[in-house]
Amino acid sequence: MTELLRVSPVADDLARRFEAEGHSLALVGGSVRDALLGRLGHDLDFTTDARPEEVLRIVKPWADAVWEVGIAFGTVACRKRDFQLEITTYRSESYDPASRKPEVAYGDSIEGDLLRRDFTVNAMAVALPEKIFIDPHGGLEDLARRRLRTPGAPEDSFTDDPLRMMRAARFASQLDFEVDPPTVAAMTAMAERIDIVSAERVRDELNKLVLGGRPRKGLTLLVDTGLAARVLPELPALRLERDEHHRHKDVYEHSLTVLEQAIALEDEGPDLVLRLAALLHDIGKPGTRRFEKDGRVSFHHHEVVGAKMTRSRMGKLKYSNELIKDVSRLVELHLRFHGYGSGEWTDSAVRRYVRDAGPLLDRLHKLTRSDCTTRNKRKAAALSRSYDGLEKRIERLREQEELDAIRPDLDGNDIMRVLGIGPGPEVGRAYRHLLELRLERGPLGPEGAEAALKEWWAGREDAGAVAGGVADGHPGDDRET
Repeated sequence: MTELLRVSPVADDLARRFEAEGHSLALVGGSVRDALLGRLGHDLDFTTDARPEEVLRIVKPWADAVWEVGIAFGTVACRKRDFQLEITTYRSESYDPASRKPEVAYGDSIEGDLLRRDFTVNAMAVALPEKIFIDPHGGLEDLARRRLRTPGAPEDSFTDDPLRMMRAARFASQLDFEVDPPTVAAMTAMAERIDIVSAERVRDELNKLVLGGRPRKGLTLLVDTGLAARVLPELPALRLERDEHHRHKDVYEHSLTVLEQAIALEDEGPDLVLRLAALLHDIGKPGTRRFEKDGRVSFHHHEVVGAKMTRSRMGKLKYSNELIKDVSRLVELHLRFHGYGSGEWTDSAVRRYVRDAGPLLDRLHKLTRSDCTTRNKRKAAALSRSYDGLEKRIERLREQEELDAIRPDLDGNDIMRVLGIGPGPEVGRAYRHLLELRLERGPLGPEGAEAALKEWWAGREDAGAVAGGVADGHPGDDRET
C-alpha cells in the first residue's frame, strides 16, 4: 500500500518506541480503510496494549505536541511533523440503558479491540513496524464490495453504542457504501435507542453525513429506518406533503434535490450552512398547507414558520448560535426573490435584497437557484435568466454605491448636530428614517441627507404620528417615506 509507505517514517518510528517499552502498536480503523481506498490524509489512528499513562510517557519526549483531552476514554493525541495522531488503548465501550455516557473498559488483545468496532471496514489493522495486515472480520472483502456490515451481530453492536446507527448513515454518505440488510433491519428495530445518545454526538454525526459526498443516501437511510423521526423529525414529515405546483412526488424529494443542486454550486468545498439551509428550507410547509377553492395547495408564510422551526430544531441539537442564526435566516429569505415577481427590479428593491441578506448574499444566490427543480425546461430557463438579471443589477449598484454596507449618509452624531438634540429615542427614529431614504433613493450625500432630515423633523409637528410610523417601519418595508 503506497499510502502506508508515505506515513511509514513517522508510524514506524513511533512503533519502535512502543516496541522498546514492551508494547505493540498498530495502525487501525479508518486509517487502514482510507489507506486501502487511496485517500489517507494526515490524521492517523493507532491502537495499543499500553495503558494511557504509559502512552503519555512514551510519546511526550517524541511528539511535537501532546493533548490529554481524551485520556479518560483511553485516547492520547499528539502531533509529529505534519501528522495528527490518536493513540487509543485496546478497549470496549458500552452504554448503560439509562445513561447518555458510554462506559469504557480496557482490553488485552487487538482481536478484542477490533470486534468492538462499528463496521468491518473499520475493523482492520496493520501491526507496526512489521506491517502485518490483520482482518478477522472480512473487512477487506466488504471494502471491495462497498458494503457496511458490523463485525458481530448488529443488535449487539447497536446495544453497545446506539450512535453506530447514525454512523452507518454517515458512512453511506461519505463513502457511497450500501448498508447490508440485516444491519438496516436492526437500525429500524432499535431506532428509539438513539434517544439515550447526547444531542452533541448526534449533531456531529449529522454534520458529517450532510457534508459527505452522497448526503441523499445517508438521509434516506435515516428516514427509512425511523432514525430521522427521532433526531430530525421535520425531514420525514415532508414526505406527507405535495409541493404547490405538483412538480415532484413530494416536498421531501424536492428538498433532497435542492440539497444536491446546492452542493453542485459550491465553489470552495462543502458548506454546512448552505447544505443545512437547503435541506430545511421547506420544513414549514406541513404546518402551513392549505387547500384553496380552485384546487391549488398553498403554503403561505412557510418560510417564516420554517425559520422558526429551524431555530428550534438546531437549538435542540446544540448548534452554535451563529450557525443557527445563519441557517434560519437563509430559510426565512429563500422566497424573497420570488416575492418581487417577474418584472424589472427597482434600485430600492435590489438594495433591500442585499441589505436583508447581508453576508449571506452569496449563499442566498445559491439557495435560490437550487430551489428551482421544475422539469419544465422553459420555465427553469426563465427563472435562471431572471436571477442572472438580479445578480447583474446588484453588481452594477455595487460599482455605484457601497452596497454591502448600506447605512444612512449621516450618523448619530450628525443627526444630533443637525437637529440640535441630545441622545434619546428621537435619534434612533431619525436614523431609521434616513436608512429608509437611503434604501429607497440611494446615496443622498451629506447636504441632501441634512435637507431631508430637517424636512422630516419639521413635518413631525404637524404629522408626528404618521412620521413616527414611517420611521419605525420594519427593515423590509417597501412603503414610501
